[in-house]
Amino acid sequence: MSYVVAVRAMCEFTARRGDLDLRFTPAPTSLEGIAGHQMVAGRRASGYETELALSGTHRSLTVRGRADGYDPIANRLEEVKTYRGDLARMPANHRALHWAQALVYGHLLCRARGLAELTVALVYFDIGSQKETVLTQQHDARELEIFFVEQCERFLDWAVQEDAHRAARNAALAALSFPHGQFRRGQRELAVAVYRAARDGTPLMAQAPTGIGKTVATIFPLLKACGEDRLDRVFFLTAKTPGRALALDAIDTLHRSTTSLPLRTLELVARDKACEHPDKACNGESCPLARGFYDRLDAARASALATSRLDRAAVREAALAHEVCPYYLAQELARWADVVVGDYNYYYDGSAMLYALTQINQWRVGVLVDEAHNLLERARRMYSASLDQTAFRLARKSAPATLRKPLERLQREWNALKRAQTARYQVLTEVPGKLLSAAQNLIGAVTDQLADAPLSIDEHALRFFFDAMHFVALAEQFGEHSLFDITLSTDRYAPRDKTSATLCVRNVIPAPFLAPRYAAARTTVMFSGTFNPRHFYRDTLGLADDTRWLDVDGPFRAEQLQVRVAAHVSTRWRDRERSLAPIVELIARQYDTQPGNYLGFLSSFDYLQQVVALLRERHPDLPVWTQEPGMDEAARDAFLARFRTMRQGIGFAVLGGAFSEGVDLTGQQLIGAFIATLGLPQVNDINEQMRRTLDARFGNGYDYTYLYPGLQKVVQAAGRVIRTEDDRGVVHLIDDRYRRSEVRRLLPRWWQVD
Repeated sequence: MSYVVAVRAMCEFTARRGDLDLRFTPAPTSLEGIAGHQMVAGRRASGYETELALSGTHRSLTVRGRADGYDPIANRLEEVKTYRGDLARMPANHRALHWAQALVYGHLLCRARGLAELTVALVYFDIGSQKETVLTQQHDARELEIFFVEQCERFLDWAVQEDAHRAARNAALAALSFPHGQFRRGQRELAVAVYRAARDGTPLMAQAPTGIGKTVATIFPLLKACGEDRLDRVFFLTAKTPGRALALDAIDTLHRSTTSLPLRTLELVARDKACEHPDKACNGESCPLARGFYDRLDAARASALATSRLDRAAVREAALAHEVCPYYLAQELARWADVVVGDYNYYYDGSAMLYALTQINQWRVGVLVDEAHNLLERARRMYSASLDQTAFRLARKSAPATLRKPLERLQREWNALKRAQTARYQVLTEVPGKLLSAAQNLIGAVTDQLADAPLSIDEHALRFFFDAMHFVALAEQFGEHSLFDITLSTDRYAPRDKTSATLCVRNVIPAPFLAPRYAAARTTVMFSGTFNPRHFYRDTLGLADDTRWLDVDGPFRAEQLQVRVAAHVSTRWRDRERSLAPIVELIARQYDTQPGNYLGFLSSFDYLQQVVALLRERHPDLPVWTQEPGMDEAARDAFLARFRTMRQGIGFAVLGGAFSEGVDLTGQQLIGAFIATLGLPQVNDINEQMRRTLDARFGNGYDYTYLYPGLQKVVQAAGRVIRTEDDRGVVHLIDDRYRRSEVRRLLPRWWQVD
């Protein structure tokens, strides 16, 4: 056996005890942490060494990592930790973990340099005051070796088990056959391309239509690459819950196709869906599932990992059986799972757990991005942040007196920007330094307040505080990829000045934030049924110009789908009123000719309601049901159930909403769709500024802002009609602009447009 583990991962396994306690938070941002480490290093004497790559072995275990710093003159190794708040309030188990890491690095350094003794230091750097607190211990090399061996021995039993699991897993995956006997049309081509991407360590963009079995065709080849020891883990990332279910089902299919497949698959779910006690704080004094969490973690982890499918229900069952938090147990299990299925944010967000684990442990990961056309808007939201002045006023009212001065300082800078603004919407070239400094000062003050009196800040102030932290983190990374804009609105609750200003760091091009995530992965495979044009997604998502591209021919034939253009109708805003009657008559005529279930897509709820009102007035016998704003999961399920239980009627929805993609209605459940819009985003101040930014960067601002995103939604919505090779249907594209060549070239190749 030969097992490799990172210093931090081993110490987290061996040295953590006691309660789960998140009160010593918030932690500094990653940029603040980097800056803090640099400042500490900059204060040291000439010859100070940083980022020392160290490794050592004990029996069959190799431990490796990077020590923060070493002063050869003082013979002192330093482990630097940045923090906010009162250091005295740091939980003892946090401090114990830090010492464990420092002492392990101390041994590795003594072994590498042949040192007889060493001073080991924990350097706590306060981000707010920029002061250092240094704790030191003096050890000879033998003492450090004994400590290192103790940690290794505690970990080795687990390492032996994990090595055996990996060997059995790889052997089973190497022998695994494709579960369906033969590939569908296009499926083999996709699987081969995904395998080659993993083999060669390159990214892949794949456009593959519905019906070929994309999910299993992407998971299977990456698992084969794991079996050949080319990958350590697979992350399947998706934008929506149905995507997670499809991935879990595909892996279940693989399990059923063989007698034994020791493959651990973990589903990660959002904290609010996993939390058992949402009314309690995450610490042992408040939540019973946080109390003694690390004392019971070993047993809970072992119990959970005896199960191959670790979906939400299985993780919850194991957690409650051992009285630990299901959400944080899942976070721990991510370290030991072979396949992790979760939302995009677990790898691509600024504080993404899977990305951090990949870097710390130097994993070779294969990242599958399902329906990757959704990543652009999701990433823009991840790397955007806003501060609302109405929310600020609510926070200021309830904040304790100790925060009065930093709040007033922020208010002054905020109001100064508002007074200087003459238009409702304005873009500045940068985030003003005084505003940023005031926000940073407030964060420091609130952190100190939370450390001194954790319950002294109510939910309004706390929510604004976390918004401010996110805003500051992105403001510190501001660049040409984003906008800083200010929008004025009316605040009727304000005591005097009724104008409110919303500040926003608005990401337009997420490429610079996503590129390091691609670099950390062995391969990233982005696949979607609508990835056209590829240069739009490649540019905005930050993939290299030479990224491999695959456009898979699907199993569908042109004769399965009639695509008709209603060129006599304009759905432009100025033509909305006179478009209603021809849209209604077209829908009624199609329904009269071929009764059945149809979906109708409009650009907004207002437009939808106008069309439906006229349809009901002129054709009262035609069954109609509609999407409503803010539908919860039960209401969405009820909307779709009408298609499955009825055989005649029209469901109306907003294009780009919950029913435009991820909906499978096969056979007679859905025989057609009416799309009365091009799906173009609204022309407004924000979108126009985004157009200018994209035009400056890529030279094609209108298409990047309006045309490509709009037609992507159209193609996704139309894709609801033909889901299998046996389906037949019709799609009506209702707008004269569908006759334009620049629009037609964005439609699927297999469509034959009348």
